Formats: sequence, structure tokens, C-alpha cells
Amino acid sequence: MEKHAADTWHRPDRPAHLASLVPLIATTPARPAGAGPIGVAILGSTGSVGTQTLDVIAHHPDRFRVVALAAGSNVSLLAEQARRFGPDLVAVGHAAGDVPVPAGSSLLTGPAGLAAVATHRDAEIVVVATSGHAAIEPTLAAIAAGKTIAIANKETIVCAGALVAAAARARGVSIRPVDSEHSAIWQSLLGGVHADIDRLVLTASGGPFRTLPAEDLFSVRATDASRHPTWTMGQKVTIDSATLMNKGLEVIEAHWLFGIAYERIDVVVHPESIIHSLVVFADGSQIAQLSHPDMRLPIQFALTYPHHIPGPQRHLRLDEVGTLTFEAPDQTRFPALRLAREAGLAGSTYPTVLSAADEVLVAAFVEGRVTFTGITDVIERVLAAHRPDADLTLAAIHDADAWARAETARQLSR
Repeated sequence: MEKHAADTWHRPDRPAHLASLVPLIATTPARPAGAGPIGVAILGSTGSVGTQTLDVIAHHPDRFRVVALAAGSNVSLLAEQARRFGPDLVAVGHAAGDVPVPAGSSLLTGPAGLAAVATHRDAEIVVVATSGHAAIEPTLAAIAAGKTIAIANKETIVCAGALVAAAARARGVSIRPVDSEHSAIWQSLLGGVHADIDRLVLTASGGPFRTLPAEDLFSVRATDASRHPTWTMGQKVTIDSATLMNKGLEVIEAHWLFGIAYERIDVVVHPESIIHSLVVFADGSQIAQLSHPDMRLPIQFALTYPHHIPGPQRHLRLDEVGTLTFEAPDQTRFPALRLAREAGLAGSTYPTVLSAADEVLVAAFVEGRVTFTGITDVIERVLAAHRPDADLTLAAIHDADAWARAETARQLSR
């Protein structure tokens, strides 16, 4: 059997995160329907998920009220959103100078603004749509404030799943997944009982290089990797889909969100992206969620749960779709899926190192400083060099993130 770097990782014999698993997903609505518009705060309102969330809200002005918006640096779009939706609070992370906001809206800048949006007193649902590790602390602050969390940020669950799980259980807060795959599992679980789950199956498109010979992967360019065959997404997540790292991170997320051991989470390649994931129950029955690839559907369900209401999405007709195909992922050509699963099993700060190293390497790939296959080669070396702290804390996550970025830069300079 081939020996991988994970065989020599420094980790406890039995990772603590495997000892006690409970699902974090919502099982009851935030409050009864018909009690007036629901207050929504959005972290990352100018990104892909944030703008689509506002599109959904615009279709349901009687159901929702935007109470707070936060963005990183896209000041012009943030100001336009503020004018359109009239939030009480607007926050920007990296603005130089004033941000024009409408009368009646307050403005905050810097990290304190994210926390203020996440804990706004009138926000019942906080949509976490920011990218990167900066969303972890605002999400924990929102949980501490008792908010319902609609999570689209991978890093929060991947890096701090144990902390989020403990905080959510202690506060009685539910998590509503926004990613299409986890939303599909969540919706499929509504037709069964958690104790009866046999397996979860995440579907993957396979990315733009699904059929490309292994010898050609070395020379693919960032422009090629940025063309997803079925979804329209940001560049980082699109390249992660090309390497299958995105699916590996989703395996870690599914472990925490649904309280399922890693050995019971599978991945199958489904190029048409019509079945978004499925649940296999103990009797062999399988329940799946199907729709056109449109992020507005899972976003809307995260806001309207437990109701499926009309929205801006195009309805699926199976007679128009025709044939659906499936195949096993090739983890030899695309080792990111294996690396993510191993990092998840190792626990501690290994997922943080995986995520941070991948972020640096995707940027380096876009800049032409590393090859497509070099992304996972370097990640594997960085994981092998990691020495995790005994306890998972926010400080340990921050330290591991900084270490991983520095070590990845060192590996790139070799």
C-alpha cells in the first residue's frame, strides 16, 4: 500500500472531535411564520453569495428586511446595496475614506464592524457569506448572541468546526447550510430520521479537467481552471473545484454539520450538477435534492426554512435534462480530496493548515508561480511539516493559519 505523508502526521491516537458528534443543522424555524418581516444581516454582501442573497430578498420584500450589511472593500457596490435596501448598519473592512450611506444608516469600519453586523439586535438570521478565515470570530459572536446562522463560509466550519459545534450546542443555535451540497443533504434529511442514516453522498461536477489525461494537468492555466462547467462562482472556489479541494473541504463541513463520521461520507462525480447530494438510509433507500445549478435556491431555503416558496429560480424538467451520469472521483489525478479527508480525520489545526495553504497556493497558481499539480504537492509537504497544538482554540487557529502561510511561501521559494 502506498505510504502518504499523513501516515507521519503528528496527531493524537483518537482525535477528540470524533468522540461525540451531533448534527448542527436547523430542525425548527427561527420563529413562527407570519410574525412580520425577518431581520437579516449579511456578512460579505458584495460577493457572489451575498449579492444572490439580496436578489432572493428583493423577490420577497414582505418576508425579509435587511438590517445590516458588511463587505470587504467593494465600496461602490456596498453603497448601492445600502441605498436600495436601507439597512440600519453598514460595515466595511478595508475602506479608505468615507463610504456614502443613506440617511438613517450607521457606518463602521474595520473588524469591529463585522462583529457589529453579526450581532445586530434586529438580525434574526445572519448570512455568513464572506470568504476566508476572517468570518470565524464574527460567526462565533453571532452564535453567542443567539442568532440563526446561514453559513456559506467554508473556513468557519472547516477550521473551527469543533468550536462552532460547542458554541452552537451551548447557546441552542441552529446552523442553516447555504452550499448547494449541504443544503441538498439538509433537505433530504427532512424525509427521514438522523439515526437511520447509513451514508451521506456529496456530488461533484468533476471540474473542467475531469477527463483530461494526468500528463496534461501539469500545464493547465488559471484561465482554464477558472471555467467551471456548470456553476458560476468566484475564482478561488472555481479553481478549488478544478482540483477537487472544494469537495474535500465540503466533506469536512458535512462531518460537522450533520454529525456523521468521515468513513460514512462519500463523494461521487456527477457532471450534470442536477443532483446536488443525497442521503442513503439504513434500509437502502436514497433521498436526493434535484434542481438546476442556481445558488439562489439553497440561499432561499436557508432563509425560508421549513418552507419551499416560489422564487427567482428556474424550475427543473427531467424530460429536458435527459441522461444523468455518475462516476467515482479519480483521487490519483486529483489528490486534494484525499488530503482534505486526511486533514479532517487528523483534526486539531490540520484543517486550518490545509485551508490556509490552499488559499496561498491558488493565488500563486493564478500568478503563475506554481503549476496546477504543484498546488496539492506543496499542500502535502506543508501538512507533513505541521506540529499542531494539543488544544483547538481561536489562538491556535490564528497561529496555525499564520504558520501555514509562511511555510507555504517558504516551500514555494525552494
